[in-house]
Amino acid sequence: MKIQFNTDKTIDGEERLEDYFTTMIADSLERFDSNITRIEVHLSDQNGQKEGQEDIQCVLEARMEGRKPLAVTCKAETTEQAVSGAIDKLIAHLETVLGKMQQ
Repeated sequence: MKIQFNTDKTIDGEERLEDYFTTMIADSLERFDSNITRIEVHLSDQNGQKEGQEDIQCVLEARMEGRKPLAVTCKAETTEQAVSGAIDKLIAHLETVLGKMQQ
């Protein structure tokens, strides 16, 4: 599973943060590794430099062979909360989709 990390200009895209979130995503989605070919991560700050509640947005897009991409979005106060929330949503979505495929 390949993980592609994208940030807008207001999110600090330091390599160590990217490595941290890439590892976090890979570890959380490890059991779906055989089904997912690529994960695209899109992090953005919806208010730019201005303060705001839940203005950090994480979109995770999972691409599986022979299927349409699955995408989930989570908005939160911090980057870590947004990524973690999006991972939880994606896991639930993958369980539903893959469960239906097995029936």
